Amino acid sequence: MKSERARELLARERERIEAEIAAIERGGPEEGNAKVEPGDFNSEGLYQDELDAGRLQDLRRRLVDVDRAEVRVGAGTYGISVQSGESIPDERLEAFPTAELTVEEQERHSS
Repeated sequence: MKSERARELLARERERIEAEIAAIERGGPEEGNAKVEPGDFNSEGLYQDELDAGRLQDLRRRLVDVDRAEVRVGAGTYGISVQSGESIPDERLEAFPTAELTVEEQERHSS
């Protein structure tokens, strides 16, 4: 994959992740919010707060993945597996721009 296309994909991914983070942070925690009705103690608001905290953690981890991929673009190693040195197909990078492994390696790693 050409580095210009890789940068474009990664910029789009960063923008999408940052927009999701901003949307969650705009919502703010439910706890202590006027939207919570008296008697709703420990109800849906608490669940949503915990869900949002987990989503924020995941999104921030994904931003780190984008940072690492941008470093690989600069180093000329983007699209090459960090594990085996094999080429990662462009189709995979189009779908998953921060991919560091081939599909086969990822399946073995996830097992």
